[in-house]
Amino acid sequence: MQTFWSKQLNVILISFLLMAFSSAIFAKNTIEGLRIWPSPNTTRLVFDLADTPKYTYFTLKSPQRLVIDIENTPKNFDFSKITNESKLIKKVRYSTAKNPRSVRVVIELNKKLEKNIFALPPTAPYGDRLVIDLNDPDSAAPQIVLNSKSTTDRDIVIVIDAGHGGEDPGSVGPSGSYEKNVTLGIAKRLQSLIGKEKGMKAVMTRTGDYYISPNNRPQLARKHKADMFVSIHADAFTTPQPRGASVWVLSMKRANTELGRWLERTERHSELLGGAAEIIQDTANERYLAQALLDMSMDHSLTTSYDVSRDMIKHLGKVTKLHKKTPQAASLAVLTSPDIPSILVEMGFISNPQEEKNLNWSKYRQKMAQSVFDGLKQHFKGSPPDGSLWAKWKQENRTHRVRSGESLSLLAQRYNVQISTLKKANNLNTDVVRIGQVLTIPST
Repeated sequence: MQTFWSKQLNVILISFLLMAFSSAIFAKNTIEGLRIWPSPNTTRLVFDLADTPKYTYFTLKSPQRLVIDIENTPKNFDFSKITNESKLIKKVRYSTAKNPRSVRVVIELNKKLEKNIFALPPTAPYGDRLVIDLNDPDSAAPQIVLNSKSTTDRDIVIVIDAGHGGEDPGSVGPSGSYEKNVTLGIAKRLQSLIGKEKGMKAVMTRTGDYYISPNNRPQLARKHKADMFVSIHADAFTTPQPRGASVWVLSMKRANTELGRWLERTERHSELLGGAAEIIQDTANERYLAQALLDMSMDHSLTTSYDVSRDMIKHLGKVTKLHKKTPQAASLAVLTSPDIPSILVEMGFISNPQEEKNLNWSKYRQKMAQSVFDGLKQHFKGSPPDGSLWAKWKQENRTHRVRSGESLSLLAQRYNVQISTLKKANNLNTDVVRIGQVLTIPST
């Protein structure tokens, strides 16, 4: 009899220990934080977790709700202390899960939304994350308004891309400055300068602190029929010594400089930080570029990008030290648009203590924005896009310096204008012109 009861006691003890051990395993994950990143038409929620999340989800109507069950996780985090500025989300709260070892999170929505939910592995400075992207399908897409007066006096459209944002802070300076804040500050100043220039128009890829995939930024430029795509960044390196601004264009192959390779690695890291649902594989990237090379527009795009870079470097050099005095090349996703000239401007090294201070100084940001604007203006004054107001102005203000053997009738024939029109434009009383005389050629 004693042997029987001893066996039963052992069974009970073993069962109790197994239950305790199982509970410890089941309660291994915790919610360590929640971040909400609203943008004009989307909102991203990021749950910071202690471990890889195992989760299920479903939606409910009347009212609209997204319900997420995370396994082996307690109700340990207070959602009420989180700031919510999203127009798409009413509230984030707990509810009772069917599985007592799971936590149920309910996201109350203001309307029916498109959803994309995925987990992300640890990527410094973050740990495991569960990401929920909410998109409003009814939101109006940006309208492209063409100049109604004429197809020959449209604005030159510059798309300004403030690098990083939201979940992706970019590089971090020695005193804790985020690259994403520096880039947005300079980008907004550049937008203001362009907006004040007749015949030019600026469009921002982001206007606040939210994430946009590097692969989606050129798509925004295409949507707005951009003549130029300018991506603003602040450089960084593994040591604090490097400093100075630089301008980058697309390379058809991997970068052959140490800094270029560093930029390529940090762009891939930014995609992981931002939670891009799709990361470009090298093979896919090469296929895309190979196809783009078949398009003649790529050749024009690369040539224009290089020309703009040279003009911009001249003006940047008047404000700050240059890290490189010639355009640099790297394979960067934000530059891969085959039909839109694209450049990436590094405003300086945020990893350098002195340049970090400069980049946080309002007057310095204004000077850097002005130098980028001056570079753009110099290029487009010399080579305005077809159909633009600036192209019309250039056509209207053509000049010609008379050379030996040229006559007024010859010049009138060459430029397809009437002799009388040519004389009137230059206040000439006779048909005689002299060598070296500069004539204004009126538009036809």
